[in-house]
Amino acid sequence: MSTGYIWIIILILGVGTYLIRFSFLGLIGGRDLPEWVLRHLRYTAVAVLPGLVAPLVLWPTATAGEIDPARLSAALVTFGVGLLTRNVIAAILAGGGTLFAMIAITGAY
Repeated sequence: MSTGYIWIIILILGVGTYLIRFSFLGLIGGRDLPEWVLRHLRYTAVAVLPGLVAPLVLWPTATAGEIDPARLSAALVTFGVGLLTRNVIAAILAGGGTLFAMIAITGAY
């Protein structure tokens, strides 16, 4: 690919993402949204985060795509602590501690 072709793609993607954001912030940013829209927007992070984390747990590149007991146990501990305590910081710390402990125990990266 030529340098010009790459820059054209970058510019098109930049304009596209700007227009997507502007459609929410610029066009409806100052208006009151209906209650049903606000209710659905509250679940956006809950819907997106598992989609970002699941591939890293189930097919991690660190293990060439094989399920890793360290990452799987850290994900389960994070989920369990978050469910029991409803505390994001406690869940992150417990999951991180579990990941580092399991890596130290198994010797896997």
